[in-house]
Amino acid sequence: MGRRPVTVRLARWSAEHPWRAIALWAVFVAVCFVGGNAAGLNEASKPDQAVGEAGRAGLIVADGDFHDPALENVLITPRTGKLDPAAAKTAADDATARLRLVEGVAGVGAPVPSRDGDALLLPVTMSGDPETASDRVQPLRDATAAAQAAHPQLRIEQVGGPSIGKALDDTLGEDFKRAELLSLPVTLAILVVAFGALIAAGVPVLLALSSVAAAMGLSTIASHLVPATDTTASVILLIGMAVGVDYSLFYVRREREERAKGRSGLDAVEIAAETSGHAVVVSGFAVIISMGGLLLVDDAVFSSLAVGSILVVAVAVIGSLTVLPALLAKLGRWVGRPRVPLLWRLTAPRTGPDGRPARPRFWPAVLRPALRAPLATLVVSVGLLLALAAPALGMKLKFPGMEDLPRTTPAMQAYDRLITAFPSTGTSHTVAVRAPAEQADRVRAALADLAGRAGTDPLFAPAEADGPKIEVSADRRVSVLEVATPYASRTDEAVRSLHELRDDLAPAALRGIPGIEYAVGGGVADSEDYAAHIRQKLPLVMAFVLALTFLVMAWTFRSVVVALTSIALNLLSAGAAYGLLVLVFQGDWAAGPLGFTSMDAIVTWLPLFLFVVLLGLSMDYHVFVVSRIREGVRAGMGNREAVAYGITSSAGVVTSAAVVMVGVFAIFATLSTIDMKQLGVGLAAAILLDATIIRAVVLPSLMTLLGDANWWAPRFLRARPPAPPAPPAPPAPPAPPAPPAPELLATR
Repeated sequence: MGRRPVTVRLARWSAEHPWRAIALWAVFVAVCFVGGNAAGLNEASKPDQAVGEAGRAGLIVADGDFHDPALENVLITPRTGKLDPAAAKTAADDATARLRLVEGVAGVGAPVPSRDGDALLLPVTMSGDPETASDRVQPLRDATAAAQAAHPQLRIEQVGGPSIGKALDDTLGEDFKRAELLSLPVTLAILVVAFGALIAAGVPVLLALSSVAAAMGLSTIASHLVPATDTTASVILLIGMAVGVDYSLFYVRREREERAKGRSGLDAVEIAAETSGHAVVVSGFAVIISMGGLLLVDDAVFSSLAVGSILVVAVAVIGSLTVLPALLAKLGRWVGRPRVPLLWRLTAPRTGPDGRPARPRFWPAVLRPALRAPLATLVVSVGLLLALAAPALGMKLKFPGMEDLPRTTPAMQAYDRLITAFPSTGTSHTVAVRAPAEQADRVRAALADLAGRAGTDPLFAPAEADGPKIEVSADRRVSVLEVATPYASRTDEAVRSLHELRDDLAPAALRGIPGIEYAVGGGVADSEDYAAHIRQKLPLVMAFVLALTFLVMAWTFRSVVVALTSIALNLLSAGAAYGLLVLVFQGDWAAGPLGFTSMDAIVTWLPLFLFVVLLGLSMDYHVFVVSRIREGVRAGMGNREAVAYGITSSAGVVTSAAVVMVGVFAIFATLSTIDMKQLGVGLAAAILLDATIIRAVVLPSLMTLLGDANWWAPRFLRARPPAPPAPPAPPAPPAPPAPPAPELLATR
């Protein structure tokens, strides 16, 4: 056989020993999964996730080792008109009596009237671990509901961290269950349409699911080196299903195509390994490089996402090169069974009367403008994409606040009424101070003075209770003050109040105290500091990812021009996705159809995450399409003919893979939270743009326009031509006859 590519050698061994390959893959997946469960998950701690001044504030508060019990509130308001104080007091006494009988209630405080007298607040302290309060809050909600039933003329509702957490867990939990239940049938349905056969549709899903299972176990083991976060498993599932289905889809379609040409099963598998298998390896490296760029963010969340994504992509590549050829060899012609009658006729590789593949009709018509008028097509298509990307210049970054959570639950509706009646219970800033214990009294006085100054400023909310709420740790080294603002967390007024607190009020009150260290944190500070962190790291990550991707593409295709155009097209695709996100989510016009309330900003972490995911996933298509174009060039086709061949021969599989991903990502757009909606819309729109306009219009027009320059590279990068065969050795002269033996001479 000679020295064949490693993808071919692996595929041949796997196809010749299918049961061994399948058994080894099953053992590998089982060992990874069981080993991960045995090792246990190491979750990222607060110090791991600290970012900026807000992160320092959180670390100071944690150093105080405060025991903060879970707090709930019973809010009593009138259904109409003014609140009747007597009726409200009676209801509060009734609720107090009921709640004191509930297990898990440590105490019920005295009722607190609002400043305008139209609300009464009953504070409730829960016992036990605050982390599990949401799981234990239902008996309190039942007691409040009983008080409501006894006093129907009033509105009596429970609101607080545990009850809001419980309501959101119920709502969002149902959301994610629905998304998980829908994603697998949607993927299978699209693959059935793509292949027209049930087994062929099931093979990619089987490979993707087994890759996800193995990567889950490996990521759990890796968490002892890079701590994991609660989003890692979801991203492994998302990326794993996307690349696992893509890679096996590329492979299976090529194997079917070669079988349709009359090749034997082993030959078809080898050709698929040499072509699609090579494209899988290159695109896998591209995705790994993209995800590896997240490690440069120096953030626990992105680091855990990077490790999980790298592992699942690596496992999917290994599975595509080893167990997939074994499955195809073992299934043989059965991979195209059982057939879905109408779909099979539409999707089966067509051959003409001479046995050669039939010439497609649809894609040549789509390509005609790019091939006949490449310059005009390129200018128009790129101009449209740049126009779509232009709104991204006005992108704002914010964390979602409480106001961005879905208002479909009674708990969130009660929260809105609570912060209206008691503004100090809404958005607040945390002033965290660490100083020597002997300075505790001086720190307390300074914080009280700070709270007094803030209370006279309209950017801050006056305290509802008597005096500011200042907590001091048991060792008197840490003091914490909560300063409330009446504005929602992502408003400009809330941001101005943060900067006034950091730049003016806190320094003026706390300067001069020996050994003091302080920081201002809270929800608004988290959002602002993280956005600044992302803006600082995004150029570094982009430069790293683009540079390494350029090197991989240049080395793979032995062309600097192909590498540069691949980078440019991916940047164009990402820019268009950013612009579309801004158009949809920084305005109100799409709020109704998509079911969200505009936060006039993009979620802080999304642009960076979206960039690396899109660059990696779209590189799958680019590598696959350009590989087919290069096949045409090597077969002796002219540039225009090779471009047409590459696009038309890969269009079906690229479209199928894109539709799978768009379908799965679109499910995320149906979820209730704004961050999941933005993620789903951004990924689905970007993949759709990439697989249609970029690959079917921009790429062919650009490569047609460049002509032979597509394959230019400096001399050191050019592939070495194969060595000419050695000339046959001249025949050896006939050997002279051997002299007679001495014995024979003696007898003569």
